[in-house]
Amino acid sequence: MKELIVISGKGGTGKTSLIAAFASLAENKVLCDADVDAADLHLIMDPHISIRTDFRSGHTANIDKNKCTECGLCLDLCKFSAISNDFKVNHIDCEGCGVCVYFCPEKAIDFPENTCGQWFYAETRFGPMVHARLGIAEENSGKLVTLVRQESKRLADEKNLDLILTDGPPGVGCPVIASIGGASAVLIVTEPTLSGIHDMERVVQLANHFNVPAMVCVNKFDLNQDLTRDIENFAKDEGMACLGRIPFDPVFTKAMVQGQTIFEYNSESKAGQAVEKIWNALSNKLEL
Repeated sequence: MKELIVISGKGGTGKTSLIAAFASLAENKVLCDADVDAADLHLIMDPHISIRTDFRSGHTANIDKNKCTECGLCLDLCKFSAISNDFKVNHIDCEGCGVCVYFCPEKAIDFPENTCGQWFYAETRFGPMVHARLGIAEENSGKLVTLVRQESKRLADEKNLDLILTDGPPGVGCPVIASIGGASAVLIVTEPTLSGIHDMERVVQLANHFNVPAMVCVNKFDLNQDLTRDIENFAKDEGMACLGRIPFDPVFTKAMVQGQTIFEYNSESKAGQAVEKIWNALSNKLEL
């Protein structure tokens, strides 16, 4: 089984549109949306959810007023000032460290696990999909990314599928680290802007650190062909394959508005032809 993670150093480079296009070209695959903080692959895939499961992680303290003697020990111990003078816990300030729970002499502090979001099994017109939704301002996105990837692998094993296509999160933070570790390869989608190049270089460093083979493609290459050549030269210097260039094409936006991949919306577009060439190059690299 191979696992391809499509990532980018910054948001807005087109990785989700690209993974959706790949979904319409690939066979025997599971789709995985690991961009749990701002998941949007479902907008194109229109998944029919079969299983919905709460994601629980972290804890928040709650003081039981019936047991509390207001001794003040928890007030003194809390380093986050999360407990008020009338012995109520501010759930925004509480970091879930558990010190108050451990030292409370009356055992008056409950410490329930938080429900931070949900994850889903679903079916799409392109095959099975695992995705998730993290709650607003919730933490532990890296854990949810790991969970979604694990369930995708389990589903692929169960259905005897050869490939996991994963829409990874942007950036270089914890969710990205959780998304690429142990992957067969990552495809970095970048654009010919200064910020695009800068953030691509950071993602390449991250992939190299975890010994994950990285490849690059340039979206909207014709916005600045000088910077496109700089990206291709950088990839060559790093020993990475640059799989192709995708021209700027409104077909991506038009297809997304219709909830379609670019191949469903217009199979003859120049962008679609470029994406198909990139997919063929990827298939050869992954030996699919």
